[in-house]
Amino acid sequence: MRERLGLNLEQTQKLIMTPELRQAIVVLQLSTLELAEYVQQELQENPLLELRDEEEVAATDELIDDPESFEIDWQEYFQDGSDLGYVSVPREERPEWNYQNLLTGQPTLQDHLLLQLKIAATSTSELEIGTFLIGNLDANGYLKISLKEAAACLKVSPAAVWRVLQLIQRFDPPGVGARNLTECLLLQLRQRKDAPPAAEKIIRYFLTDVAGGRLKRIARRLNLSLPEVQAVVDYIRTLDPKPGRSFGGGQENRYIVPDVIIERVGGDYVVLVNDLAMPRLGINPFYQALMRHDGSCDQATRRFIESKLNAAAWLIRSLEQRRLTLYRVVNCLVQEQREFLDKGLKYLKPLTMRQVAASLGIHESTVSRATANKYVQTPWGVFELKFFFASGVAKKGGAAAAESIKKIIAEAISKEDATNPLTDLQLQELLLQQGIKISRRTVAKYRDEQGIPPAAKRKRY
Repeated sequence: MRERLGLNLEQTQKLIMTPELRQAIVVLQLSTLELAEYVQQELQENPLLELRDEEEVAATDELIDDPESFEIDWQEYFQDGSDLGYVSVPREERPEWNYQNLLTGQPTLQDHLLLQLKIAATSTSELEIGTFLIGNLDANGYLKISLKEAAACLKVSPAAVWRVLQLIQRFDPPGVGARNLTECLLLQLRQRKDAPPAAEKIIRYFLTDVAGGRLKRIARRLNLSLPEVQAVVDYIRTLDPKPGRSFGGGQENRYIVPDVIIERVGGDYVVLVNDLAMPRLGINPFYQALMRHDGSCDQATRRFIESKLNAAAWLIRSLEQRRLTLYRVVNCLVQEQREFLDKGLKYLKPLTMRQVAASLGIHESTVSRATANKYVQTPWGVFELKFFFASGVAKKGGAAAAESIKKIIAEAISKEDATNPLTDLQLQELLLQQGIKISRRTVAKYRDEQGIPPAAKRKRY
Protein backbone atom coordinates (compact mmCIF):
# COMPACT_ATOMS: atom_id res chain seq x y z
CA MET A 1 0.00 0.00 0.00
CA ARG A 2 1.43 3.35 -1.07
CA GLU A 3 1.66 6.17 1.44
CA ARG A 4 0.21 9.49 0.31
CA LEU A 5 0.24 12.98 1.73
CA GLY A 6 -2.97 14.95 1.95
CA LEU A 7 -4.97 17.54 3.86
CA ASN A 8 -8.12 16.65 5.78
CA LEU A 9 -10.47 18.99 7.65
CA GLU A 10 -11.94 17.81 10.93
CA GLN A 11 -14.24 19.59 13.39
CA THR A 12 -13.67 18.62 17.02
CA GLN A 13 -14.56 20.04 20.41
CA LYS A 14 -11.83 20.62 22.99
CA LEU A 15 -11.81 22.17 26.42
CA ILE A 16 -8.86 24.55 26.60
CA MET A 17 -7.92 25.89 30.04
CA THR A 18 -6.61 29.35 29.33
CA PRO A 19 -4.75 31.24 32.08
CA GLU A 20 -7.72 33.59 32.41
CA LEU A 21 -10.13 30.68 32.89
CA ARG A 22 -7.87 29.11 35.51
CA GLN A 23 -7.73 32.44 37.32
CA ALA A 24 -11.53 32.74 37.28
CA ILE A 25 -11.85 29.24 38.76
CA VAL A 26 -9.33 30.05 41.51
CA VAL A 27 -11.07 33.34 42.34
CA LEU A 28 -14.47 31.64 42.52
CA GLN A 29 -13.46 29.05 45.13
CA LEU A 30 -11.56 31.42 47.44
CA SER A 31 -13.14 32.65 50.66
CA THR A 32 -13.34 36.35 51.50
CA LEU A 33 -10.11 36.43 53.53
CA GLU A 34 -8.21 34.29 51.03
CA LEU A 35 -9.45 36.47 48.18
CA ALA A 36 -8.25 39.62 49.95
CA GLU A 37 -4.75 38.11 50.20
CA TYR A 38 -4.89 37.05 46.55
CA VAL A 39 -5.86 40.58 45.45
CA GLN A 40 -3.03 42.09 47.52
CA GLN A 41 -0.56 39.80 45.77
CA GLU A 42 -1.94 40.84 42.37
CA LEU A 43 -1.59 44.51 43.36
CA GLN A 44 2.09 43.96 44.03
CA GLU A 45 2.69 42.16 40.72
CA ASN A 46 0.57 44.29 38.38
CA PRO A 47 1.45 48.02 38.23
CA LEU A 48 -1.75 48.83 36.32
CA LEU A 49 -3.96 47.81 39.26
CA GLU A 50 -4.63 50.38 41.94
CA LEU A 51 -6.87 50.76 44.94
CA ARG A 52 -9.97 52.90 44.75
CA ASP A 53 -10.98 53.99 48.23
CA GLU A 54 -14.53 55.12 47.56
CA GLU A 55 -15.26 55.81 51.23
CA GLU A 56 -12.55 58.45 51.52
CA VAL A 57 -13.67 60.10 48.28
CA ALA A 58 -17.27 60.19 49.50
CA ALA A 59 -16.20 61.59 52.87
CA THR A 60 -14.14 64.31 51.19
CA ASP A 61 -17.02 65.30 48.92
CA GLU A 62 -19.37 65.37 51.87
CA LEU A 63 -16.96 67.58 53.81
CA ILE A 64 -16.65 70.04 50.93
CA ASP A 65 -20.40 70.18 50.40
CA ASP A 66 -21.10 70.59 54.11
CA PRO A 67 -21.38 74.36 54.86
CA GLU A 68 -21.06 73.78 58.60
CA SER A 69 -17.47 72.61 58.19
CA PHE A 70 -16.46 76.21 57.39
CA GLU A 71 -18.01 77.84 60.45
CA ILE A 72 -15.88 80.23 62.54
CA ASP A 73 -14.34 78.86 65.72
CA TRP A 74 -16.06 81.30 68.12
CA GLN A 75 -14.21 79.97 71.17
CA GLU A 76 -10.85 80.92 69.64
CA TYR A 77 -12.31 84.27 68.58
CA PHE A 78 -13.23 85.20 72.17
CA GLN A 79 -9.94 84.07 73.75
CA ASP A 80 -8.68 87.71 73.72
CA GLY A 81 -11.43 88.74 76.19
CA SER A 82 -12.75 91.53 73.97
CA ASP A 83 -16.31 90.42 74.73
CA LEU A 84 -16.77 91.02 78.47
CA GLY A 85 -19.93 88.96 78.50
CA TYR A 86 -18.07 85.81 77.50
CA VAL A 87 -16.25 83.80 80.16
CA SER A 88 -13.50 81.61 78.78
CA VAL A 89 -13.62 78.15 80.35
CA PRO A 90 -10.64 75.86 79.74
CA ARG A 91 -11.46 72.64 77.96
CA GLU A 92 -11.42 69.47 79.96
CA GLU A 93 -8.27 67.53 79.18
CA ARG A 94 -8.76 63.80 79.24
CA PRO A 95 -5.83 61.39 79.49
CA GLU A 96 -5.00 59.82 76.17
CA TRP A 97 -5.08 56.08 75.70
CA ASN A 98 -1.75 54.40 76.16
CA TYR A 99 -1.74 51.56 73.67
CA GLN A 100 1.21 49.94 75.45
CA ASN A 101 -1.15 49.04 78.30
CA LEU A 102 -3.54 47.17 76.03
CA LEU A 103 -3.38 43.38 76.11
CA THR A 104 -2.29 42.16 72.68
CA GLY A 105 -2.64 38.44 73.34
CA GLN A 106 -3.83 35.88 75.85
CA PRO A 107 -1.04 34.51 78.08
CA THR A 108 -0.10 30.91 77.39
CA LEU A 109 -0.10 28.16 80.01
CA GLN A 110 3.71 28.23 80.10
CA ASP A 111 3.75 31.99 80.73
CA HIS A 112 1.22 31.61 83.54
CA LEU A 113 3.22 28.84 85.24
CA LEU A 114 6.63 30.48 84.79
CA LEU A 115 5.36 33.59 86.54
CA GLN A 116 4.31 31.48 89.53
CA LEU A 117 7.58 29.53 89.43
CA LYS A 118 9.68 32.68 89.66
CA ILE A 119 7.81 33.57 92.86
CA ALA A 120 7.81 30.09 94.41
CA ALA A 121 11.32 28.87 93.50
CA THR A 122 13.83 29.13 96.34
CA SER A 123 17.01 28.47 94.34
CA THR A 124 18.46 28.70 90.87
CA SER A 125 18.44 24.92 90.59
CA GLU A 126 14.70 24.74 91.27
CA LEU A 127 14.10 27.50 88.72
CA GLU A 128 16.04 25.61 86.02
CA ILE A 129 14.33 22.28 86.75
CA GLY A 130 10.90 23.93 86.90
CA THR A 131 11.45 25.77 83.63
CA PHE A 132 12.43 22.49 81.95
CA LEU A 133 9.35 20.67 83.30
CA ILE A 134 6.97 23.48 82.33
CA GLY A 135 8.42 23.41 78.84
CA ASN A 136 7.48 19.71 78.58
CA LEU A 137 3.80 20.23 79.41
CA ASP A 138 1.32 19.72 76.59
CA ALA A 139 -1.59 22.03 75.76
CA ASN A 140 -3.82 20.27 78.32
CA GLY A 141 -1.33 20.70 81.18
CA TYR A 142 -0.01 17.12 81.34
CA LEU A 143 3.68 16.30 81.79
CA LYS A 144 4.91 14.43 78.70
CA ILE A 145 8.30 13.32 80.04
CA SER A 146 9.17 10.89 82.83
CA LEU A 147 11.11 11.86 85.94
CA LYS A 148 14.06 9.66 84.92
CA GLU A 149 14.29 11.27 81.49
CA ALA A 150 14.11 14.76 82.99
CA ALA A 151 16.78 13.89 85.56
CA ALA A 152 19.05 12.49 82.84
CA CYS A 153 18.64 15.60 80.67
CA LEU A 154 19.28 17.99 83.58
CA LYS A 155 21.97 15.78 85.19
CA VAL A 156 20.28 15.90 88.60
CA SER A 157 18.72 13.28 90.82
CA PRO A 158 15.12 12.07 90.22
CA ALA A 159 14.30 13.11 93.79
CA ALA A 160 15.17 16.75 92.98
CA VAL A 161 12.96 16.63 89.88
CA TRP A 162 10.11 15.11 91.93
CA ARG A 163 10.32 17.89 94.54
CA VAL A 164 10.03 20.59 91.86
CA LEU A 165 7.19 18.72 90.13
CA GLN A 166 5.29 18.62 93.44
CA LEU A 167 5.80 22.38 93.65
CA ILE A 168 4.40 22.89 90.14
CA GLN A 169 1.42 20.65 90.89
CA ARG A 170 0.31 23.15 93.53
CA PHE A 171 0.16 25.96 90.97
CA ASP A 172 -2.90 27.38 89.26
CA PRO A 173 -4.80 25.93 87.40
CA PRO A 174 -5.48 22.98 89.73
CA GLY A 175 -4.39 19.66 88.27
CA VAL A 176 -1.57 21.03 86.13
CA GLY A 177 1.64 18.98 85.95
CA ALA A 178 -0.14 15.63 86.27
CA ARG A 179 1.16 12.61 84.39
CA ASN A 180 -2.22 10.91 83.84
CA LEU A 181 -5.93 11.55 84.28
CA THR A 182 -6.15 9.91 87.69
CA GLU A 183 -3.36 12.06 89.11
CA CYS A 184 -4.91 15.19 87.54
CA LEU A 185 -8.29 14.59 89.20
CA LEU A 186 -6.70 13.69 92.55
CA LEU A 187 -4.66 16.92 92.54
CA GLN A 188 -7.84 18.93 92.04
CA LEU A 189 -9.63 16.89 94.68
CA ARG A 190 -6.98 17.62 97.30
CA GLN A 191 -7.29 21.38 96.75
CA ARG A 192 -11.01 21.27 97.47
CA LYS A 193 -12.55 21.09 100.92
CA ASP A 194 -16.03 19.90 99.94
CA ALA A 195 -15.03 16.60 98.32
CA PRO A 196 -17.22 13.56 99.21
CA PRO A 197 -15.45 10.80 101.17
CA ALA A 198 -15.79 8.18 98.44
CA ALA A 199 -14.56 10.45 95.63
CA GLU A 200 -10.88 9.50 95.98
CA LYS A 201 -11.59 5.75 95.85
CA ILE A 202 -13.81 6.10 92.80
CA ILE A 203 -11.16 8.17 91.00
CA ARG A 204 -8.40 5.69 91.85
CA TYR A 205 -10.16 2.44 91.04
CA PHE A 206 -13.42 3.02 89.16
CA LEU A 207 -12.82 5.72 86.50
CA THR A 208 -13.49 3.19 83.73
CA ASP A 209 -16.83 2.28 85.32
CA VAL A 210 -17.70 5.98 85.64
CA ALA A 211 -17.05 6.48 81.94
CA GLY A 212 -19.16 3.42 81.09
CA GLY A 213 -22.04 4.44 83.36
CA ARG A 214 -21.72 1.28 85.45
CA LEU A 215 -22.84 2.88 88.71
CA LYS A 216 -24.46 -0.29 90.06
CA ARG A 217 -21.10 -2.05 89.98
CA ILE A 218 -19.45 0.84 91.87
CA ALA A 219 -22.25 0.86 94.46
CA ARG A 220 -21.94 -2.90 94.97
CA ARG A 221 -18.14 -2.79 95.33
CA LEU A 222 -18.12 0.16 97.76
CA ASN A 223 -21.28 -0.88 99.62
CA LEU A 224 -23.04 2.40 98.84
CA SER A 225 -26.52 3.25 97.61
CA LEU A 226 -27.06 4.25 93.99
CA PRO A 227 -28.09 7.86 94.84
CA GLU A 228 -24.87 8.25 96.88
CA VAL A 229 -22.73 6.98 94.00
CA GLN A 230 -24.65 9.22 91.60
CA ALA A 231 -23.91 12.27 93.77
CA VAL A 232 -20.19 11.44 93.98
CA VAL A 233 -19.97 10.87 90.21
CA ASP A 234 -21.70 14.20 89.58
CA TYR A 235 -19.11 15.86 91.80
CA ILE A 236 -16.23 14.16 89.95
CA ARG A 237 -17.61 15.42 86.65
CA THR A 238 -17.25 18.99 87.90
CA LEU A 239 -13.45 18.49 87.88
CA ASP A 240 -11.54 19.55 84.77
CA PRO A 241 -9.78 16.67 82.99
CA LYS A 242 -7.82 19.16 80.85
CA PRO A 243 -6.76 22.03 83.12
CA GLY A 244 -4.55 23.71 80.52
CA ARG A 245 -7.13 24.10 77.77
CA SER A 246 -8.36 27.48 79.06
CA PHE A 247 -4.98 29.00 78.13
CA GLY A 248 -3.58 29.68 74.71
CA GLY A 249 -1.91 32.23 72.48
CA GLY A 250 -3.67 34.72 70.24
CA GLN A 251 -2.37 32.80 67.22
CA GLU A 252 -4.76 29.96 68.10
CA ASN A 253 -7.88 32.10 67.67
CA ARG A 254 -9.76 31.45 64.48
CA TYR A 255 -12.50 33.86 63.48
CA ILE A 256 -15.09 33.17 60.81
CA VAL A 257 -15.86 36.04 58.46
CA PRO A 258 -19.13 35.27 56.64
CA ASP A 259 -18.87 35.56 52.87
CA VAL A 260 -22.60 36.12 52.49
CA ILE A 261 -25.20 37.62 54.84
CA ILE A 262 -28.89 36.74 54.75
CA GLU A 263 -30.98 39.40 56.47
CA ARG A 264 -34.69 39.32 57.16
CA VAL A 265 -36.42 42.49 55.97
CA GLY A 266 -40.10 42.45 56.74
CA GLY A 267 -41.44 39.16 55.47
CA ASP A 268 -38.69 38.57 52.93
CA TYR A 269 -34.96 37.80 52.95
CA VAL A 270 -32.20 39.88 51.38
CA VAL A 271 -28.88 38.38 50.26
CA LEU A 272 -25.81 40.57 50.76
CA VAL A 273 -22.38 39.50 49.50
CA ASN A 274 -19.86 40.55 52.13
CA ASP A 275 -17.19 42.39 50.14
CA LEU A 276 -16.23 44.92 52.83
CA ALA A 277 -12.87 43.21 53.30
CA MET A 278 -12.24 43.39 49.57
CA PRO A 279 -10.36 46.42 48.25
CA ARG A 280 -11.93 48.35 45.37
CA LEU A 281 -9.82 47.83 42.27
CA GLY A 282 -9.32 50.12 39.31
CA ILE A 283 -6.90 50.64 36.42
CA ASN A 284 -4.25 53.31 36.71
CA PRO A 285 -5.26 56.26 34.47
CA PHE A 286 -1.63 57.14 33.70
CA TYR A 287 -1.04 53.85 31.89
CA GLN A 288 -4.40 54.18 30.17
CA ALA A 289 -3.30 57.56 28.81
CA LEU A 290 -0.05 56.00 27.53
CA MET A 291 -2.03 53.43 25.56
CA ARG A 292 -4.23 56.10 23.94
CA HIS A 293 -1.33 58.13 22.56
CA ASP A 294 0.72 56.52 19.84
CA GLY A 295 4.45 56.99 20.07
CA SER A 296 4.41 57.71 23.80
CA CYS A 297 6.43 54.56 24.48
CA ASP A 298 8.39 51.91 22.58
CA GLN A 299 6.88 48.65 21.32
CA ALA A 300 8.28 46.45 24.12
CA THR A 301 6.85 48.76 26.77
CA ARG A 302 3.55 48.91 24.92
CA ARG A 303 3.28 45.11 24.76
CA PHE A 304 4.07 44.89 28.48
CA ILE A 305 1.40 47.44 29.34
CA GLU A 306 -1.12 45.68 27.10
CA SER A 307 -0.52 42.33 28.80
CA LYS A 308 -0.83 43.84 32.27
CA LEU A 309 -3.91 45.79 31.20
CA ASN A 310 -5.62 42.63 29.98
CA ALA A 311 -4.68 40.82 33.20
CA ALA A 312 -6.05 43.66 35.32
CA ALA A 313 -9.30 43.85 33.36
CA TRP A 314 -9.75 40.09 33.57
CA LEU A 315 -9.17 40.08 37.33
CA ILE A 316 -11.78 42.80 37.86
CA ARG A 317 -14.17 40.86 35.63
CA SER A 318 -13.47 37.63 37.57
CA LEU A 319 -14.18 39.33 40.89
CA GLU A 320 -17.49 40.63 39.62
CA GLN A 321 -18.37 37.22 38.17
CA ARG A 322 -17.57 35.61 41.52
CA ARG A 323 -19.81 38.05 43.36
CA LEU A 324 -22.67 37.46 40.93
CA THR A 325 -22.33 33.66 41.00
CA LEU A 326 -22.18 33.60 44.80
CA TYR A 327 -25.25 35.83 44.98
CA ARG A 328 -27.23 33.63 42.60
CA VAL A 329 -26.31 30.41 44.44
CA VAL A 330 -27.20 31.79 47.88
CA ASN A 331 -30.39 33.35 46.55
CA CYS A 332 -31.39 29.93 45.25
CA LEU A 333 -30.60 28.42 48.66
CA VAL A 334 -32.87 31.01 50.28
CA GLN A 335 -35.73 29.99 48.01
CA GLU A 336 -35.16 26.27 48.58
CA GLN A 337 -34.59 26.51 52.35
CA ARG A 338 -37.18 29.19 53.09
CA GLU A 339 -38.86 27.04 55.74
CA PHE A 340 -35.55 26.63 57.57
CA LEU A 341 -35.01 30.41 57.62
CA ASP A 342 -38.53 30.95 58.93
CA LYS A 343 -38.80 28.19 61.54
CA GLY A 344 -35.35 26.82 62.37
CA LEU A 345 -33.12 23.78 62.03
CA LYS A 346 -35.90 21.19 62.30
CA TYR A 347 -37.24 22.31 58.93
CA LEU A 348 -34.03 21.96 56.91
CA LYS A 349 -34.74 20.15 53.62
CA PRO A 350 -32.50 17.69 51.78
CA LEU A 351 -30.82 19.42 48.86
CA THR A 352 -28.14 18.53 46.32
CA MET A 353 -25.81 20.66 44.25
CA ARG A 354 -27.27 19.14 41.11
CA GLN A 355 -30.69 20.59 41.97
CA VAL A 356 -29.23 24.07 42.49
CA ALA A 357 -27.16 23.82 39.30
CA ALA A 358 -30.21 22.77 37.29
CA SER A 359 -32.24 25.63 38.75
CA LEU A 360 -29.58 28.22 37.86
CA GLY A 361 -28.58 26.70 34.54
CA ILE A 362 -24.92 26.28 35.46
CA HIS A 363 -22.62 23.30 35.93
CA GLU A 364 -22.59 21.36 39.19
CA SER A 365 -18.84 21.96 39.58
CA THR A 366 -19.48 25.72 39.51
CA VAL A 367 -21.86 25.39 42.46
CA SER A 368 -19.27 23.27 44.28
CA ARG A 369 -16.55 25.89 43.77
CA ALA A 370 -18.86 28.75 44.71
CA THR A 371 -19.75 27.13 48.04
CA ALA A 372 -16.29 25.79 48.91
CA ASN A 373 -14.73 27.18 52.13
CA LYS A 374 -17.43 29.83 52.47
CA TYR A 375 -19.79 30.73 55.28
CA VAL A 376 -23.18 32.42 55.41
CA GLN A 377 -24.67 34.42 58.26
CA THR A 378 -28.37 33.67 58.76
CA PRO A 379 -30.92 34.68 61.42
CA TRP A 380 -30.18 31.28 63.04
CA GLY A 381 -26.40 31.67 63.16
CA VAL A 382 -23.36 31.26 60.93
CA PHE A 383 -23.24 28.10 58.83
CA GLU A 384 -20.95 26.70 56.18
CA LEU A 385 -22.55 26.87 52.75
CA LYS A 386 -22.05 23.13 52.32
CA PHE A 387 -24.31 22.72 55.39
CA PHE A 388 -27.39 23.44 53.26
CA PHE A 389 -26.62 20.55 50.92
CA ALA A 390 -27.77 17.95 53.41
CA SER A 391 -28.63 14.35 52.76
CA GLY A 392 -32.01 13.16 53.92
CA VAL A 393 -34.49 10.33 54.26
CA ALA A 394 -38.00 9.82 53.04
CA LYS A 395 -40.76 11.35 55.14
CA LYS A 396 -44.50 11.32 54.94
CA GLY A 397 -45.38 14.25 52.71
CA GLY A 398 -41.80 14.94 51.58
CA ALA A 399 -38.28 14.41 52.93
CA ALA A 400 -36.34 15.29 56.08
CA ALA A 401 -32.69 16.34 56.21
CA ALA A 402 -30.26 14.58 58.51
CA GLU A 403 -29.65 17.77 60.53
CA SER A 404 -33.38 18.22 61.17
CA ILE A 405 -33.62 14.61 62.38
CA LYS A 406 -30.69 15.23 64.75
CA LYS A 407 -32.50 18.28 66.10
CA ILE A 408 -35.65 16.23 66.76
CA ILE A 409 -33.61 13.56 68.58
CA ALA A 410 -31.82 16.17 70.72
CA GLU A 411 -35.10 17.87 71.67
CA ALA A 412 -36.70 14.55 72.61
CA ILE A 413 -33.75 13.62 74.82
CA SER A 414 -33.74 17.06 76.49
CA LYS A 415 -37.38 16.52 77.57
CA GLU A 416 -37.01 12.88 78.70
CA ASP A 417 -37.40 11.56 82.22
CA ALA A 418 -33.86 11.25 83.58
CA THR A 419 -34.81 8.24 85.71
CA ASN A 420 -36.16 6.45 82.61
CA PRO A 421 -34.24 7.79 79.58
CA LEU A 422 -35.30 7.09 76.02
CA THR A 423 -33.55 4.20 74.31
CA ASP A 424 -32.58 4.24 70.64
CA LEU A 425 -35.52 1.94 69.89
CA GLN A 426 -37.95 4.35 71.56
CA LEU A 427 -36.42 7.26 69.63
CA GLN A 428 -36.90 5.27 66.42
CA GLU A 429 -40.60 4.77 67.25
CA LEU A 430 -40.94 8.47 68.08
CA LEU A 431 -39.54 9.42 64.67
CA LEU A 432 -41.80 6.87 63.00
CA GLN A 433 -44.82 8.60 64.54
CA GLN A 434 -43.70 11.79 62.76
CA GLY A 435 -43.45 9.97 59.44
CA ILE A 436 -39.64 9.52 59.49
CA LYS A 437 -38.65 5.92 58.87
CA ILE A 438 -35.03 5.18 59.80
CA SER A 439 -33.29 2.24 61.45
CA ARG A 440 -32.25 2.05 65.10
CA ARG A 441 -28.62 1.98 64.01
CA THR A 442 -29.10 5.30 62.19
CA VAL A 443 -30.68 6.78 65.33
CA ALA A 444 -27.62 5.71 67.34
CA LYS A 445 -25.35 7.24 64.69
CA TYR A 446 -27.15 10.60 64.77
CA ARG A 447 -27.11 10.57 68.59
CA ASP A 448 -23.37 9.84 68.74
CA GLU A 449 -22.61 12.62 66.23
CA GLN A 450 -24.17 15.10 68.67
CA GLY A 451 -22.11 13.82 71.59
CA ILE A 452 -25.16 12.40 73.42
CA PRO A 453 -24.37 9.23 75.42
CA PRO A 454 -26.65 6.16 75.27
CA ALA A 455 -29.56 5.65 77.64
CA ALA A 456 -27.55 3.58 80.14
CA LYS A 457 -25.10 6.48 80.66
CA ARG A 458 -27.87 9.11 80.87
CA LYS A 459 -29.86 7.27 83.54
CA ARG A 460 -30.24 9.05 86.87
CA TYR A 461 -30.93 7.34 90.22
